[in-house]
Amino acid sequence: MALTFALDPAVTPEVRDGLLDLWTDVSNAGGAVGFVPPVDREVIRPELVKHFVAMAECRARLLAGFDEEGHVAAAAFLTFNTHRLMTHWLWLYTVMVHPKHQGKGYGRDLLAAAADAARSLDGIEAIRLTCRGGNGLERFYGSCGYKEVGRIPDAIRVAPGDDREDIFMLLSLT
Repeated sequence: MALTFALDPAVTPEVRDGLLDLWTDVSNAGGAVGFVPPVDREVIRPELVKHFVAMAECRARLLAGFDEEGHVAAAAFLTFNTHRLMTHWLWLYTVMVHPKHQGKGYGRDLLAAAADAARSLDGIEAIRLTCRGGNGLERFYGSCGYKEVGRIPDAIRVAPGDDREDIFMLLSLT
């Protein structure tokens, strides 16, 4: 069964808690979404609140994927640029698919839904994202149409002695 995607769903307590659970489960499964396992919901909560603040200030939009039971199974945040010379592209942050749903094509579906959502926004011509090196994520994003446009060596410190590249990817929407 495919996920149902919604741009700007109402942030009900169920959606809020679903996002917290999703981010926690993805992080604890080794997903490269800003944390290193083990983490719990209370460690992630302040970062989610920052996303909610950006949404309230119209600087970000939530794209959520819901499974057949209505639970949050995937999510990403589309974040606008505030620099006046860069408003023609946006960032895609915190791209997540729940570990129990991995391998079903939902990651590709999420990225396609994000591209469709970005295309629906006035003046947006491209999506940029970054990913952590060492996980093969750049190959996945590349297979979804993103092009690698740069790398910063040792920019991400996962643990002492474990530094990773920060890889910049771009998807043209035109």
